[in-house]
Order: sequence, then structure tokens, then C-alpha cells
Amino acid sequence: MGTVDLRIFELSRAYTAFGNQGLYTVPIVMFRIEDKNGVILDEFAPETREVFSPEIAYTMVNLLQGVTQSGTGVRLRHTGAGYGSYVTGYPYGFDNPIAGKTGTTQNNSDGWFVGMVPNLVTAVWTGCQDRSAHFGSTVYGQGATTALPIWALYMKDVYRVPELGIRRDGFDRPDGPISIPLDCATYLAESAELREERSEYN
Repeated sequence: MGTVDLRIFELSRAYTAFGNQGLYTVPIVMFRIEDKNGVILDEFAPETREVFSPEIAYTMVNLLQGVTQSGTGVRLRHTGAGYGSYVTGYPYGFDNPIAGKTGTTQNNSDGWFVGMVPNLVTAVWTGCQDRSAHFGSTVYGQGATTALPIWALYMKDVYRVPELGIRRDGFDRPDGPISIPLDCATYLAESAELREERSEYN
């Protein structure tokens, strides 16, 4: 995420569009007000607007799932040893679809993780307001080591409360065919062909 200054609220808000098939949702803190007798006095609905197509949103979700399947967030999937000496609560052993992104700023001053399941986005920031405070090594300072464990432990607690209705199934696929290939092997093959063609002309 580099040097861009983002509030955690802005970051989590941006990710809502990926899980909502391209609909950006402005978060609200209450849905209704009731009196002591349960009479509804007022109701509120979040403001939404389309910022990109459902197909693009689904493609982004697919890419972000790769982070937790084979990227920096893969430790969410592990069930055995490996990081126990410096990663809190490890192993986590999640087997449900999760899209996410880790982030680490310069000098390991900030660690981020945004994790998303079909109906919940949660962003975690770790760091210090004093920019001189930072980890000496990316092993300890990266978002996968600092922020991701907080998300993992939080989600374990969330899933212990089924009344919350937080889903474990897959992300909703938009209606109709997806014109963007989601198989990375397709792109790798095309890149290899292009390299061969260029080498013929050099």
C-alpha cells in the first residue's frame, strides 16, 4: 500500500464494492430506532451506488482469494507448525472462501490486512502514530505477521456466533458468462507466446 495515507474506515469502505458485485456501500452505524415498547421510530438504509460492473467486482474477488490461497495470506489456511514462534494464535485452519490483502509500509511501520467473506469486510491496521517506531525486520513487521493474526482470531470468534449470519460459503457469482478469464494459466500461456514472437524479431 506504499506511502498513501488511508484511514482504516476508508479502506474497509472501498472493499465493500468487491463483495457487493460492484455496489459501493456507505457504512452506517444503526438500522433503526425503537422505543421501549418496540415501536419503530425511524429506519435507516445505507447509501449505495455502482462503481464498477459485477463482472469486474467478481474478477477482483477472485484475485484477492489468491492472496489467501497461495500468497501472503496463505497462513490463514495452514493447520500445522511453521510460524508458531512469532505469529499469534497460529495455526488458523480456515477452509472457507476468503478474499484478502496484506500490506506493509516503508520501514515496517504499518501492517495491514483486509479480509473479506461474502457478507463481511474487516480491515485491521497495526502500527504507531510515531513514525520512528517500527519493526527492524519485515519478518516481524509485515501485515501478514502483525495484522492478519488479529483478523484471524476475530473471525474465529465471529464464526462461534452463528446468530450473526456471517457466511462461510462462496462469493456470489454474477449472472451470465464471465468474459474475463479467471485462470492465471491462460495469461501465462499468452505471455509465453508473446515472448516467443518477440524473440523471433530480435
